[in-house]
Amino acid sequence: MSQPSLELELHLRAAGVEQWVTEWRFHPRRRWRLDLAWPERLIATEVHGGVWTSGRHTRGRGFSADREKMNSALVLGWRVLEVTPDQIRSGEALAWIEQLLAQ
Repeated sequence: MSQPSLELELHLRAAGVEQWVTEWRFHPRRRWRLDLAWPERLIATEVHGGVWTSGRHTRGRGFSADREKMNSALVLGWRVLEVTPDQIRSGEALAWIEQLLAQ
């Protein structure tokens, strides 16, 4: 797991958020995984690093592959929150996750 994902897990634990699983394989045929997931609720969080450094998630091929993965998750009924390291550090990501889980 990436450092931002580990940081998000620390925020979740500190807030007393219910248990999640990491690297959840959500697709029946593809090897795609979701960074943090609550499978019984079909809620997940994907952490996108390298936003300001031309990382994989912001370049053509990686960006397109991410859209395929996220659209496939949506078709399968998943609600996936996509967050950046800045949103994790600011607490925004935690607040959004708490809102989703409260629904």
